[in-house]
Parts: sequence; structure tokens; C-alpha cells
Amino acid sequence: MGCAAAYYLISGDDKLKIAVVEKDPTYAQASTTLSMANVRIQFSLKENIRISRYAFEVLEEFDEVMAVNGIKPGIDYRREGNLFLVGKENREAAQQALALQKSLDCPVKWWSTGKIKQAFPLYEPVGPEGGTFGPADGHLDAYSLLMGYKNKAKALGVNFINDEVLKITGNSSRVAGVELISKENPAAGIVINCAGAWAAQIAHTLDVKLPVKPVKRQVFVLDTAVKPKKPLPLTVLPSGLYFRTDTGGQILLGKSMPDDPVGFDLNWNPARFNDHLWPELVTFVPLFDRLKLVRGWAGLYAVNTFDGNAILGEWPECKGFYLANGFSGHGLQQAPAVGRYLSQLILQQKPTLDLSIFNPHRILENKPLNENGLV
Repeated sequence: MGCAAAYYLISGDDKLKIAVVEKDPTYAQASTTLSMANVRIQFSLKENIRISRYAFEVLEEFDEVMAVNGIKPGIDYRREGNLFLVGKENREAAQQALALQKSLDCPVKWWSTGKIKQAFPLYEPVGPEGGTFGPADGHLDAYSLLMGYKNKAKALGVNFINDEVLKITGNSSRVAGVELISKENPAAGIVINCAGAWAAQIAHTLDVKLPVKPVKRQVFVLDTAVKPKKPLPLTVLPSGLYFRTDTGGQILLGKSMPDDPVGFDLNWNPARFNDHLWPELVTFVPLFDRLKLVRGWAGLYAVNTFDGNAILGEWPECKGFYLANGFSGHGLQQAPAVGRYLSQLILQQKPTLDLSIFNPHRILENKPLNENGLV
């Protein structure tokens, strides 16, 4: 979010003085680089669908547009599809979401269980009533996407500072800048909180309370004895278990669970897979009964506990304090639209895509957004 916002701002006005403060320039703990880098159009909120449509446009041309001195980022954008299995209890909501997606010209289809089995013979879709398949959905190299935005922003004049924000300076009505661990105190009339899982901590230094918590999510890498004959789409079961193929035919798998720890622990736990996820996977893909857990990792969702959607725009009670927080696992795919929107707000331009529905006002007014099917 920080790199995307910086890129769109400097592209909109090359006279701006912009600094991105990054405490970990290796991005070893960044939610972006630790994600499964999924990009999908299958949402049930109109604005989220339009955000994804814009992302599709950007990603198709990303390598060319973000090239610096002829060097392209190489995001390896693969549109291998997303398949959401639908149970009886979710059939009506899924059909409503599908109707909305089609009304916005999205290439999403309803597949019967027979069609699912025909397309992916390894699957045993017993129980679900069918599923929605988005052939334009896919995944990419998250690190290359991040570095693409960063390197292009730097080439255009954005300053990247290896430091850590101790607090945002100013008062309850206006920001004045930030105080860094290095004791530097850059002045700024505009500060954008793009701190991801650390967003609430940063906002709290200005006495702004955000309903954002760092929740650990784990990804497991599997080497199965039986290999799919073609790439498997990101497949999401009604329980929330999800998996897809990766390089070399390995399987990436994860699941958001109610007891996922809150905090900044990035240690992954193999027992999580062995005890809970493997039995569920084998029920749906019986031929995955023989496999090896190769490795795994943990990353952080910046979970918006209020309604699961972005908190986006200027904080109503503090001039110059902008938020791009609480994406709850969808931040990577929403970065292009969010970065452009923030830049247009700050530059006082009419937004190309109206994302005011995500305005922080709703937090203060206790008016959560209603969206089904968030993963």
C-alpha cells in the first residue's frame, strides 16, 4: 500500500516531496511477500469487484509500465482461476453475488459438481451444490509486485527511509509529521498510515483507535505423490480451506480459523496442518492421502474486526491523517486501486473510482459494511 500510494502520488504531481518510512527493507515480515498473492474478482460488494477489475487492468501491463532502465519487475501473473465451492446454506448468497458480478461484466460462471469433477478429476465435490469459477482470477509473484512499485517510485523521486515510526506528531485536529527511532522528525502536512498489521499501533500514537488486529495466518507447502495434470485454481471449500498449485506442481494450502493467534508471532506450526487441515483436504482430494509437508510459513492479516473491509481515506477528526488499513487479507490485490484513490483524494482530484464507501466515517458512526464470502 505504501509503495503503491507513493507511486501514484508522484505520478500525479512530480513536485511533491514524498518519503516512505520502512522499518524492514528486506520485507521478510511483510504481509505482501508472505501472502499467497491471489487476485480475484469474486466479491459480493460492488466496490470490491470494481477494485479487482482495475487491478486486472494494471497487472496485465505492470511489467511494461513499471520497467526502470529497461528492467521489468517480472510479476509472473498467472490467470489460472479461482473456484469457490458452495454448500446448501450459502447457495442463495453465492447466487446473489454471481448475479452482481455478471451485471458488472465479470467472467464468472456457475459450475455444477459434475462440471467441477470434469474439469478437475482429482476433486470429489460431494456435499457442495456446485461452485463459482472465475477464469480471470489468478496469482502472481508478490515480491516482484512490491519491488515494481517501489523501484518505479524511487526512479520518479520518492525517498525511501530505513527507519521506524515511533509516533505521528501533531494534535487531535491536524498532523505535523512523524517521529522516528533515529530521532529524526520529518515534518509533513499529510501522513498516510500504510502499516498493515501494525496500523492500530501507529494510529494509537495520535489517539486514533482503529479496529485492526494482527492475526497470524499460516501457509503450508505440500509435495503430493499424485500430481495434478494441469494447474489447480485457487480452490476454496465451504469451510474456508483453500489451496492451489504452485511452481513444480507443489500445493499451497491454508485456512483462516477462529483460534488463529492475535499478535506478531510469525512461527509456523506443522501440527496445524497434520491435525486439522490434512483430513479435510483428503476428503475433497482423496488422492492427496500420500504427501510430504515440505515447509510452511506464517504471515499477518491486518484484520478489520469491524466489518472485514478497508478503512480508507482521511480520518474525520484529524486533518492530513489518511488511512489505508484493515484489508483483512485482500491488500495486495487492492493496492493499485487504493493507491490511485488516495493520490486523487490528496491531490484534490475527482476519483476515477469512487471508494468513499470505505471512508473511516463508518467506524465513528458504527455503520459496518455487509459483505458475504470474505476469505
